[in-house]
Amino acid sequence: MYKAVPVSQDTWWAGVNDRDTDLFESLWPLPQGVAYNAYVILGEKTAAIDTVKGFQSGGYLDKLKEALGGRALDYLVVNHMEPDHAGVAAQLKQLWPGLRLIGNAKTLPLLKGYHRIEEDVLQVKDGETLDIGGHVLAFYTVPMLHWPESMVTFDTTTKVLFSNDAFGSYGAHEGGLFDDEKNRARWEGEMLRYYVTIVARYSGMVQTALKKLGGLDIRCIYPAHGTLFRKNIGQAVELYDRWSRQETERGLVVAYASMYGNTRRMAEAICKGASEGGLKDIYLHDAARSEMSLLLSDIWRNRGLVLLGCTYNTLLFPALESLCSKLVNRMPKNRLLGLAGSYSWSKGALAALQAFAETVKLEKIGPEVEVFASPTDADLEQCALLGKNMARAINA
Repeated sequence: MYKAVPVSQDTWWAGVNDRDTDLFESLWPLPQGVAYNAYVILGEKTAAIDTVKGFQSGGYLDKLKEALGGRALDYLVVNHMEPDHAGVAAQLKQLWPGLRLIGNAKTLPLLKGYHRIEEDVLQVKDGETLDIGGHVLAFYTVPMLHWPESMVTFDTTTKVLFSNDAFGSYGAHEGGLFDDEKNRARWEGEMLRYYVTIVARYSGMVQTALKKLGGLDIRCIYPAHGTLFRKNIGQAVELYDRWSRQETERGLVVAYASMYGNTRRMAEAICKGASEGGLKDIYLHDAARSEMSLLLSDIWRNRGLVLLGCTYNTLLFPALESLCSKLVNRMPKNRLLGLAGSYSWSKGALAALQAFAETVKLEKIGPEVEVFASPTDADLEQCALLGKNMARAINA
């Protein structure tokens, strides 16, 4: 993507592909890279919608200037102040001193904090519009999607919703920008991975935003990461609606942590029991080795979850403790939970998992299994029973 791309009437994509950053937010792997989508609308006045991460400014500025065709940039709409979207704001202000920046009341302190910009800022209220001549832009706040100042911009002329992080996904563009230029399998998994790592905690706010924007005549959705939707926006909206309502599929995730294989044997027995109980979609993860975003994605999609941990220095094994912490942060609902633990010279794992269960308040399926040292045949039978009970509850 070395040139600006026309994406709607008078509207250009000026984004960049980032294939150098290996961890998004220094947390989440990017095996397929990530795209920072930025746009510019050419009316009587010109308006850029978001920018890109600062170190990618060169490619962005080249495309932006190409699209402008020698014109000055009059406005920069700051939908979200996170540095991967507003990272070039100060450079744009230096290039075009008359540039006015548009944001809401919660944008302004962050704009000052990150870029020391206080002048030439136009504060807009929820639902307020700006006529740039030939295009009327409407601004809607979507707080905690996923920062307090987050908003979206709707071009009432072209019916394009510039949604920033909402409807975004990991993955750099590999040719086409649009949904009708890609197979769904090429973007849906990365969209879920993005949702569960970045947005899932705010699923309630997603529902609020979907209701708020539902009355608009939206014909295209152009997010700040990943695929642009023009052929079928319904597929993106349906996924966000389902994920944010935490609708689940009839599947089971078994996540374990095992130092010497004993807890793994328990996990395998649970999977075997679930299979014998008629369950076909079973996902077994070693929490110490599975990539966390993929594990979280499987958990978000499926109704059943069994957690098994060994005791480590009187506490829950760190990899499973980390998973539990991330789940608490995302506030899962509508799921069934099973627990099992193991110990040798000191207990600890099952008690920690029980405390986790008290926090998340998911429906528990028994039996809870606690094993000393190595599981006996009777212990493994109890694990298999947990798997069968989980299958029965999932399929109910």
